[in-house]
Amino acid sequence: MTRIPMNDRDIIEQAIYLPMLLTVLSRDLRIVQKSPFKLKDPYVELIEETMKSIQKDLAEAKRYMHKNNIKIERLKSDDAFTMYLFLYKGYEEMHNYFNPRLRNRVEELMRSYMLKQPEKRQKEKEAT
Repeated sequence: MTRIPMNDRDIIEQAIYLPMLLTVLSRDLRIVQKSPFKLKDPYVELIEETMKSIQKDLAEAKRYMHKNNIKIERLKSDDAFTMYLFLYKGYEEMHNYFNPRLRNRVEELMRSYMLKQPEKRQKEKEAT
């Protein structure tokens, strides 16, 4: 049984997933930049704007964790699982994450962030 409230656990998981998503997008950005697309700038802009949004959310999560004495540490990984240690207000909890679950969640977040970006830009255009 975990002692960590759901809201705090969501923030902890953001601190796990968002760096993974940034790694994926950084790799993809390099590939797009080197690709032979005729019009690669829109793809580059989409990825860069998505990365900025993710970095902002990650910074917020880290600030919250620091303020509330919450830390995470990746302990070990194998073919099937990745183990994390959560240090939560003096308590230690170990959590195993199934690697396909990590990958699927990162993919869901990627969709969410990338689909949110066009809406955000449209709202900014309408405001001006």
